Amino acid sequence: MEEVDVEPTTTPIPGFDSNKKHLGFVWGPGDILVYETIYKASGGSAGGCPFVHEVRKDEDIYSPILRKLFNESHHIFVGLQRIRDDLPMYYNDYLGKTLLSLELIWNLCEVLFIDAAPAGSLVLHLLDWVRLHKADVDEKAREVLASESPAEHQAYWDVVISYVLQGRMDEARQVLVKRATLQPAARAMFKLLDNLLMKMPIFNPGETQTLTEFDVKWRHWREEVDRCLQDQSFASNPHLEDICKILVGDEDVLLEHKELLSTWYHFLVTRLLFSHPTVKPTDMHMFLDTRCVPEPLDSILLAAFEFDIHQVIKDCSIALNNWWFVGHLTDLLDHCKLLQSHNLHFGSNLREFLLLEYASGLFTHHSLWQLAVDYFDHCPEFGRVYLELQIERVPLDTERKALKVIRICEQRQMTEQVRSICKIMAKKALRNNRLGSALSWSIRAKDAAFATLISERFLQDYCAKGTFSDLDLIDNLGPAMLLSDRLTFLGKYREFHRLYGEKRFSDAAKLLLSLMTAKIAPRSFWMTLLTDALPLLEQKEVIFSADQTHELMFCLEELTSGKSVPNPDRPMQVLGYPLSNVCFPFNLLIHCFIICSNLYSCLARG
Repeated sequence: MEEVDVEPTTTPIPGFDSNKKHLGFVWGPGDILVYETIYKASGGSAGGCPFVHEVRKDEDIYSPILRKLFNESHHIFVGLQRIRDDLPMYYNDYLGKTLLSLELIWNLCEVLFIDAAPAGSLVLHLLDWVRLHKADVDEKAREVLASESPAEHQAYWDVVISYVLQGRMDEARQVLVKRATLQPAARAMFKLLDNLLMKMPIFNPGETQTLTEFDVKWRHWREEVDRCLQDQSFASNPHLEDICKILVGDEDVLLEHKELLSTWYHFLVTRLLFSHPTVKPTDMHMFLDTRCVPEPLDSILLAAFEFDIHQVIKDCSIALNNWWFVGHLTDLLDHCKLLQSHNLHFGSNLREFLLLEYASGLFTHHSLWQLAVDYFDHCPEFGRVYLELQIERVPLDTERKALKVIRICEQRQMTEQVRSICKIMAKKALRNNRLGSALSWSIRAKDAAFATLISERFLQDYCAKGTFSDLDLIDNLGPAMLLSDRLTFLGKYREFHRLYGEKRFSDAAKLLLSLMTAKIAPRSFWMTLLTDALPLLEQKEVIFSADQTHELMFCLEELTSGKSVPNPDRPMQVLGYPLSNVCFPFNLLIHCFIICSNLYSCLARG
């Protein structure tokens, strides 16, 4: 499409003088952040203003009324991608209820482009379009007919002529009867006009009559009306004579009643009805008057009557302050194969470009962002790229919202975005000291480094409190514990506590020893593991074999050899109890191990 040939709208920033200071700005997904710089317009620098202004480019998405419209049109859009027949009906229901001008444009595009009414039917469709948007005639008619004397009401003739101007001959005849009964002397004149109105040919595409046959019939009727005017059959009644002149398409009389026509397009359709009822769509431009400077709405309608689809879309994009209308209109036109020849220079087509812009605007809203996902899904060229960029910008206020975003990503195999969101939630949970939630999110993100960090926090928490938090999570880690060595140790160490609590001392001893010999336990935690062995060594039943006792002694020797010294500031635990509560000084622990080792050695030799 061409460059925009209108002046852009100027948005004033309160409290800012552009003659004195420079502005800086940063683009956002749906707005612009504007701030005052330290630079003066005349050079040099000065103190800047501490305020940052948010300039939104699409304020309509925050309207409660339009929010309902956006939701409804989203459902229709999604359905349209699967349904090919009767396309316009899926959009029709909700368009006109909010913005009448949009409905006016939409219905005209439906008549000219979607239905593609042929000659003969075109004028009838345009009449329906005019009647739909000129409903004040019926209101005025009800007022007249409800009065004590309808035929003498001051708006009586306005109602009759308005019905004729809209091609509603049956309604006009019914109202004319009211006047005829009050004027018996003029009854023949009213009867003649009633006959002309009744005989006016109307093309019916469902009948076997051809367009040529209709044209011949219409010309005969037109000659009959002309004869009545030439014979001055209605000369004694100016109102009836005006109606007769309207039937032959007298432009002077039509202009005399321009207040009843109200718009140029109503005048155009009425003129076609009485002068060119078989006009072809391609000849519509011959009857347009483009000399006046139109309003934006008029410019759009003129482009539609000229069958310039791309100009309609361009003018709508300029005149309207959001992409909702042009996005859906272009989508419908594209489904009707009317935009195939128009591609943009940067690789996308017009339909996709407008839908991407509309969906990007929706993503800035706190709840409408969910609708945008489906629009991106139906943009095959760049939709996924846009979605990947936008989905990570959704504020993750709650875990429920985060899960909703993740579900959207998982349905589309967006694994990197899932990992990124999980990492964000894990860090947020860790900042709030919710270790269980943080570990769960890090596992879901498959982030080994962060899982290691959180596992370390669990162990620190255990050393400080003597108990594990979030036992359900740790007890049910399953294969997830293999994500990192520290997480594996956390899960296995918790399993050791569980075995000890169930008095399965032999299994607990094997697991405790394996944690040390397999080197998955952090060296700083070895003293805690060794002290956890004390209650097992105290049991009357022999728990550790000679070889296992030797392994314990080796671990103790390695720990005390100077290779790794435990942190003296870190409290030690023995199965959940602080080491200070255990009546075993450190040297006694060594003697205990030696005695047990010797004992097992003697038993082995015996």
